[in-house]
Amino acid sequence: MKSILIASTSTIHGSGYLDYLLETLEVHFKSAEAVLFIPYARPGGISHNDYTKVAAKAFKRIGKTVTGLHEFDNAENAIKNAKAIFTGGGNTFVLVNQLYKNKILTPLKQAIENGTPYLGTSAGSNICGLTMHTTNDMPIVYPPSFKTLGLVPFNINPHYLDPDPKSTHMGETRETRIKEFLAYNSQPVIGLREGSWIAVKGSKLTLKGTLDARIFEYNKPPYEIKTNTDLSFLK
Repeated sequence: MKSILIASTSTIHGSGYLDYLLETLEVHFKSAEAVLFIPYARPGGISHNDYTKVAAKAFKRIGKTVTGLHEFDNAENAIKNAKAIFTGGGNTFVLVNQLYKNKILTPLKQAIENGTPYLGTSAGSNICGLTMHTTNDMPIVYPPSFKTLGLVPFNINPHYLDPDPKSTHMGETRETRIKEFLAYNSQPVIGLREGSWIAVKGSKLTLKGTLDARIFEYNKPPYEIKTNTDLSFLK
C-alpha cells in the first residue's frame, strides 16, 4: 500500500528544516530506523554530501539515521532495499535529469508503489505528479523527459503564492502560469501553499496542514479546498 507525504516545502517561515513535519514524520516512518535520502535537487548548488548532512540533522531529532543515495555504488539496489525514502527540494530539472541519468525513476516508482514510505518536499513533491511541467524552477539542465513518477493523478505546484493586491509587481502570477499550462494540458494541478501537504495512504489522498489549497482543472475556474479534504475526486 502506498504511503506518501507530498509536502510543499521543507521549511516554513520562522522554523528549522522539517520542523513543522517532524511529528508527522515520526509516525510516517515509524517502521524504519534508516532513511534513504535523494539529494539530487541540490538547492543553491549545495553538494550531495552537505545536503545529506542537513537532512540527517533533522531526522536525528526523531531517532532516524540518513544515508545519501549518492553514497551507494548501485543506486537501484539502494532504492530496492530502502526502508524509507526522502527526496529533498531544490531544482526539479536537476533532480529529474539525475534520476533519468542514473536509470532509477522506474525503480523509485516501483518501490513507493510497493509500500516503501516516501516523503517529498518541493522538487521531491513535484516528481510525485504526472509531469514536472508545473515546477517553479529555472530549466538549468535539460532532462530526457518531463514525465515523472505519476504517483498521484495530477500535477503539483509547491510553494503556491497568491497574488498580493498591494504589490506593484506587474509580472505573471503563479495562477497565470498554471492557466497557461492548462491551455495545453488536461491534468489537474494542485497549488500547495507553504506548510501544506498531501497524505497518500493506498488509494486515499487527503490535503493536510493549516492552509487551504488551490485547485486548477481544465476548462474550469480555479477554486479553493479546505484542509482535510479528500482528493479522490481528482482521479
